[in-house]
Amino acid sequence: MRIKAANKKPKVFVAMSGGVDSSVAALLLKQKGYDVVGVYMKGWSLSGCAEEDARDARRTAGVLKIPFYAFDFENEYKKSVVDYMVSGYAAGITPNPDVMCNREIKFGLFLEKALQLGADFIATGHYVRLNRKFSMFNFQFSNKKIKKIDNCKNENLLKNENCKLEIAQDANKDQSYFLWTLTQKQLKHCLFPIGDYTKSQVRALAKKNGLPTAEKPDSQGVCFIGEIDVAGFLKGKLGINPGPIKTLDGKIVGTHDGVIFYTIGQRKGIGIKGSLPGAQGKIYYVAGKDAAANTLWVAEGESKELFSRELTVENVNWISGRAPTLPLKCLARIRYRQPLQKCVIETSRQINDRRFVVKFETAQRAITPGQSAVFYDNKGAMLGGGIICDQ
Repeated sequence: MRIKAANKKPKVFVAMSGGVDSSVAALLLKQKGYDVVGVYMKGWSLSGCAEEDARDARRTAGVLKIPFYAFDFENEYKKSVVDYMVSGYAAGITPNPDVMCNREIKFGLFLEKALQLGADFIATGHYVRLNRKFSMFNFQFSNKKIKKIDNCKNENLLKNENCKLEIAQDANKDQSYFLWTLTQKQLKHCLFPIGDYTKSQVRALAKKNGLPTAEKPDSQGVCFIGEIDVAGFLKGKLGINPGPIKTLDGKIVGTHDGVIFYTIGQRKGIGIKGSLPGAQGKIYYVAGKDAAANTLWVAEGESKELFSRELTVENVNWISGRAPTLPLKCLARIRYRQPLQKCVIETSRQINDRRFVVKFETAQRAITPGQSAVFYDNKGAMLGGGIICDQ
């Protein structure tokens, strides 16, 4: 175990992606008095923007006058995230690579390597709030006033406590949905400096402090991979297998490239031609996939077949490290940025200790196997989450 002097500043390695959010995270940590090190993680990218992102991260570190490193996780990312995504689609589900990227890369490999190199903490630019029982951290990085941490002792900062993840101040940017796999062991080494800030405040801070990423547009692509044609990428990997697109009453309204490439609830890119019989003037959504018959089933937007009040979730992780007493009334979302929905996690229908049935107060549209269901209490603290599986 590493012993540190009581008066030594806590060291934090900041995952700097080359965007404005992680740039401001590093800025806030330096202002607060941490010993800050910037790190760019090289993943597996097809978008061609990786070099630009690395350059922007390095330039930001230069402005902040902090050390800067690049960690090459390309092979590990390809195996843990890209292959996971491809195999998920091949199995007929819609996996969430961003959740896996957080679990395996950012809060897995990056955290492990940072600790090996002497870090006390890692930090990212996620919009989420982290609260500990320790009184100093009942707030995290308040946007009212920066308080120095020079007199804090590492043994107090790293005390193993009940860490809670809470919805960010900016609800429109909240990223807690992607962090449900984190554990207490990981969270005690984590900092999320921008969770108490809105996006506009983050950009204002970047501009005020002369950060080169202040006006850089947000990335909309898959974690590390960037903005790519996911469907085209998957078809190149898995090949196409054309078949009929049918309405629920059996009318053929188009041809698909392979049922594995489509997501429940999908509207765009289905391949329905308006000139085909039964398709003219109608908007269809994917309602079901029959791999055995190679048939893609579609329904009109408000069709009852697109809605369900129940789902099964597996591989559940509870943030506290302890499973709650069931049945549990709570709130949940089944996709990013969805408003929280009232639900009950049933004890009577428990299949095993990591697989549960969740019943919603109101029917949910397009419940999608492979995506995440994430649970919250009524104060916005995340309880945990899991992977939606077939009914």
